Amino acid sequence: MKTVKIIIVALLAIVFGFSSIAQSQDLSKTTSIKTETLKVSGNCGMCKSRIEKAAKLDGVSKAEWNSTDKTLAVTYDPAKTNIDQIGKKLASVGHDNEKAKADDKIYNALPGCCKYR
Repeated sequence: MKTVKIIIVALLAIVFGFSSIAQSQDLSKTTSIKTETLKVSGNCGMCKSRIEKAAKLDGVSKAEWNSTDKTLAVTYDPAKTNIDQIGKKLASVGHDNEKAKADDKIYNALPGCCKYR
């Protein structure tokens, strides 16, 4: 009887051990979050709001523009988006960056305080 209990406990330990290993491997696949910085032209608080809002594509968990050094720190899931798509989106709202240049028509429609060229 004592041997049967030891065997049952050993089998349970093996089963739970394998299931926890499988779960930890699954977690490592989903945590491929990436953080990059991108130079983005802008001037004021309105620019900051516009830039951060535009950068929030699907897959972007954080976007913060620093007006002093004109850099945008973006944290995103590479499976859903990439830095080139983020750059194109920023240009589409009037802000030049390392990846794309804003169309002149869109840039000229920005408020006066936001014109950086």
